[in-house]
Amino acid sequence: MANSKYEYVKSFELEDEVMLPNLILVRLTYRNFERFSEIHEFEKPNDGKALNLMNSCAIAVLEEYPDVVFSYGFHDEYSFVFKKTSKFYQRRASKILSLIASFFSSTYATKWKEFFPHKELKYPPSFHSRVISCASLEVLQVYLGWRQNACHDDNLYRTCFWMLIRSGKTKEEAKEALKDGQKQGRNELLFQMFGINYKKLPEMFRQGSCILKIEVEDVVKCDENGMPIKRLRRKPDIFHTQKIVAKKFWNEKSVLVKELGTLEEIGKITPEYIRSFLFENKLLPSTYIIIRIDGCHFHRFSDIHEFEKPNDSRALNLMNACAVAVLNEFQDVVFAYGVSDEYRKLLSSINDILEILQDYLAWRQVDCHINNQYNTCFWMLVKSGKTKAEAQKCLKGTQTREKYKLLSQHFCIDYNSLPVMFRHGSSVYRVKKSTSAIPENDNNGELQEVIVDHCNIIEQSFWKAHSSILGETPDDSDSQIIASTDASISEGHTSNYFCEQ
Repeated sequence: MANSKYEYVKSFELEDEVMLPNLILVRLTYRNFERFSEIHEFEKPNDGKALNLMNSCAIAVLEEYPDVVFSYGFHDEYSFVFKKTSKFYQRRASKILSLIASFFSSTYATKWKEFFPHKELKYPPSFHSRVISCASLEVLQVYLGWRQNACHDDNLYRTCFWMLIRSGKTKEEAKEALKDGQKQGRNELLFQMFGINYKKLPEMFRQGSCILKIEVEDVVKCDENGMPIKRLRRKPDIFHTQKIVAKKFWNEKSVLVKELGTLEEIGKITPEYIRSFLFENKLLPSTYIIIRIDGCHFHRFSDIHEFEKPNDSRALNLMNACAVAVLNEFQDVVFAYGVSDEYRKLLSSINDILEILQDYLAWRQVDCHINNQYNTCFWMLVKSGKTKAEAQKCLKGTQTREKYKLLSQHFCIDYNSLPVMFRHGSSVYRVKKSTSAIPENDNNGELQEVIVDHCNIIEQSFWKAHSSILGETPDDSDSQIIASTDASISEGHTSNYFCEQ
């Protein structure tokens, strides 16, 4: 990471390692699924294509991340279990949950047309995510049993509810009819009123779907005689079973036993366990919250998609468009700053040390300049014929003024004349609506628009000119420590070379 006087703010990022020997579990739940399913006209009570899309995304997660060895999902949620010895992203909860959620969401959007070829995806999908730390395999067993029970209960209720709706009842009447109903009574309702034997419904609806990796033979190459050479590899596969935490089912799966351990039969699931699964960590009230999002394996992504080096304006503008969408979707996000493969988003608050917050954003803009100047020099040297290793050696230990000189004398480039988006990054925030803007109401009823600006946010003049972003500066007596969450998808590509400012 590049040095600067603002770098002290990194110490405010929370440490959230899931300590060994705890098992790591990530649970994803669709945000506002009822609204999403209504807008996209999903079949009720279950849409097989929508469920298979969820399953396909879960399979993709297991294919992408070897440390994920088991998953279970139904309706609008999926849970992912990591092997007990996992050191995935240093076991940082914020990185793990954001990485799995973002990959699942992007896969969902990518695969949409595969399952709904005649339906337009009307707005981007998004998922809640959280990490649950399981102190033992028994705790994990109880969790999975709890979720499968929820699958059965929820599906039975929804099946009854929508059959009543189809029979002519209103939603309110259907809810009243099912109020305080028992499982047996609902089973009888389906059979007596609609001739439906609940146990005959598809297993995927009643039991949910579990995905685990099984060992299969795969042809890796052919020998000199053209004969296939096979190797064993792990491939995700879907199972439907009435009880995924049954001793017989679990212990027959060699991968689960190897990566997680053997199970013993458990009795009734206790409420005490369930309460632990429902517990969520919360940030302190009356503090600013900064959400940090970085690209995962951005170098590989940019190479595969042939991004222009050192900067691809189309890729940066795509990032900016995503940041604008975030501010349009979430009114509590008041400011965002981005550069290259990362974005920081600020949620509103009161009574905080504004100076620390401004220093945090200044730290990122200083880093933007340092990394962009280095990358500009690096890629100009590569384009001139040097190898990447030679370019790195040439730039090792160089200072800012030396890089200015290299660009000017060897490539006739005035660094200060490069596009300001490359040098300053992008700031996204709300301003009063102009006559040509798309209206958006803030909390005060004032029409606003979200804009992308490439400005100097280090200088106080920016914050004075846009004081509404952070609100009024509090008195010194009201100061509190900033709470910052590092919800990064992964660490970015930050330069390893220190430069003077």
